[in-house]
Amino acid sequence: MKTFLDDNFLLNTNTAIELYHSYSKHLPIIDYHNHLIPEQIANDVKFENISQVWLNGDHYKWRAMRANGINERFITGDASDEEKFAKWAETVPYTLRNPLYHWTHLELQRYFGITDLLSPKTASKIYADTASKLSQDNYSVRGLLKMMNVEVVCTTDDPIDNLEFHQQFAKEQESFKMLPAFRPDRAMNSDDIIALNQYIDKLEAVSDMQINSLGEYLNALKARHDFFAANGCKVSDHGLEQIYAEDYTEQEIIAIFDKIRTKKEISPAENLKFKSAMLIYFAEWDHEKGWVQQYHLGALRNNNARMHRLIGPDTGWDSIGDFSQARALSKFLNKLDDQDKLTKTILYNLNPADNELIATMIGNFNDGSIKGKIQFGSAWWFLDQKDGMTKQINTLSNMGLLSRLVGMLTDSRSFLSFPRHEYFRRLVCNIFGEDIENGEIPNDIQWVGKIIQDISYNNAKEYFEF
Repeated sequence: MKTFLDDNFLLNTNTAIELYHSYSKHLPIIDYHNHLIPEQIANDVKFENISQVWLNGDHYKWRAMRANGINERFITGDASDEEKFAKWAETVPYTLRNPLYHWTHLELQRYFGITDLLSPKTASKIYADTASKLSQDNYSVRGLLKMMNVEVVCTTDDPIDNLEFHQQFAKEQESFKMLPAFRPDRAMNSDDIIALNQYIDKLEAVSDMQINSLGEYLNALKARHDFFAANGCKVSDHGLEQIYAEDYTEQEIIAIFDKIRTKKEISPAENLKFKSAMLIYFAEWDHEKGWVQQYHLGALRNNNARMHRLIGPDTGWDSIGDFSQARALSKFLNKLDDQDKLTKTILYNLNPADNELIATMIGNFNDGSIKGKIQFGSAWWFLDQKDGMTKQINTLSNMGLLSRLVGMLTDSRSFLSFPRHEYFRRLVCNIFGEDIENGEIPNDIQWVGKIIQDISYNNAKEYFEF
């Protein structure tokens, strides 16, 4: 019987053990998509206790606590940090077979050297021990990133962000890079005309431009795109239910924007046309600069209206959606490709029923110009666990080139989430190791080891050109 979370965790063959420890374990991390707070990195914040760095903003844990009958006061409410941690410790033993059980104990081990299982019996000691370590200089935000051998972190930033903390950080000679990512979701959200106009007003102030027409709006957004590029940005990101690819004319979008700016109601068809046009504009700018564009597809957000009213968005009330993806995605990518304006693209899929769809779609637009130009991104959100990762890896293996995958990312708000890269690397090594021992691929450890290194690190290094 194997020991829980030992050195060979998730590695079920001797070959997998050799692949991980000899070829993957010590490689740096390029985390090209996360939701870390730039101000905390720039100011090298130190957290007072583990709740602040571990529970704040972590809706994975919040959902589990709610399912365990924990009152919201101990989740997002006014309970003390220690009380919230105690309630999380109360929940953890009931998370067996949920990836949270693995992540929790992996993170306690990797950052704090704690091998005790978290439970009500151990909660007080673990809370005190972690607080003591977090008070040390090497447990600052930057220290936590360095522990995990992080080379690059790409935060997620709105076009109107002034990037002051990226600029502050860039002046320092640090061992890793913090770069922005251009996330213009709010700039194309014509579902809410009032909110969009408020956003345009803020863009006017930031760009020091008057915005009364579509042309002025695009000029202001393009100026922000240029500003991001000047501050090291090389990636964009979009969080969408699905790609929008309605037919439209320039005159139609001009007229729709005029209605938006004068706060007149637009029709559902006009809404879709506006979103479709904005996606094309953004994609053309990305191509012009050679950026990597990312599309996170398939989340059904804010399902619980009552809790959304009480505590707001991004608090754990989202799920997998069943949106139709294929035709619009094909149309969108084809429109860009047909004009030779399709840049490097990563598609993240949230509905596992669409894995084969995405894996075959990328093959339609990989034109030989760049290795892995169009990527089926690593398993995302609800799928970034053992089963979801394995399915994504196997689907890409069957229908594309796993060997050209740009690896894992955290997509996280927590500075303790970087062992997810280790988790992913262990799974990849285990899959290749089992194939070798089953005689399904050659027992060429050096070549397979190189492929493992490429997936773990080298592909991302070449692809993003950070």
